[in-house]
Amino acid sequence: MTILEPIRRRYSCRAYQDRPVEQEKLDQIFEAARLAPSAKNMQDWRFVAVTDKEKKRQLAKAANNQMFLEKAGVIIAACSNSDDVMRCGQAIGPIDVAIALEHISLQATQLQLATCWIGSFYPEKVRPILGIPDDIAIIELMALGYPADKPKEAKREPLKNILCYEKWQF
Repeated sequence: MTILEPIRRRYSCRAYQDRPVEQEKLDQIFEAARLAPSAKNMQDWRFVAVTDKEKKRQLAKAANNQMFLEKAGVIIAACSNSDDVMRCGQAIGPIDVAIALEHISLQATQLQLATCWIGSFYPEKVRPILGIPDDIAIIELMALGYPADKPKEAKREPLKNILCYEKWQF
């Protein structure tokens, strides 16, 4: 088993085939999210999976007019029902949701699907489209589907630029 293969293949896909994602694949993808770790094991993530064409169009507009989202098989609204803060001062919700979304992204990649994290959106526009209550934080949107493009090689810093041992040496 190697986890590096889907990590290396994952990319931010911005062109999707206009086709649905099979339910058995969605089940595997959301099972991967369900198994993600969370602070205090709160499992505070909640997901709204949108497959309806009209709702996807509305979400694309609410996402700063990123109309490529319309063709994705699914748009996921990733939310948190927690406003707790960890002892270190970091909010639990965004971190827990990010971990679960990365599980989604890697499982999707393993299934020959593609994803794209969408942070450019207006929560106040997304909320009424999906009926998300005001006390629930909408953390991120994610496109998921069959890619219609090819990944470009991402530029990454070498390890020596991001890692040191024992003390800060940057």
